[in-house]
Amino acid sequence: MRYEESVGIPTEPEMPIYSQSAGLHFMLNFTVALGLIIGVVLLWLGRRGRVLWLQVWSAGLVVFSIAYLGAAVMGAI
Repeated sequence: MRYEESVGIPTEPEMPIYSQSAGLHFMLNFTVALGLIIGVVLLWLGRRGRVLWLQVWSAGLVVFSIAYLGAAVMGAI
């Protein structure tokens, strides 16, 4: 059966774009905040145990977590 454009054709609902959903951004921010906490703890443990590679990787995690959260607050992401 054919329908003309003027006749009310049932339309399919639009699919939500997951990359623009609030739930995704909340989970990303939560994950980064958790990474920040873990990075601080590992940095403290690395300094206490004098483990250089742990200090370097933990400092990097802290720096990039702060940068991501700062960009999220500014609305750049």
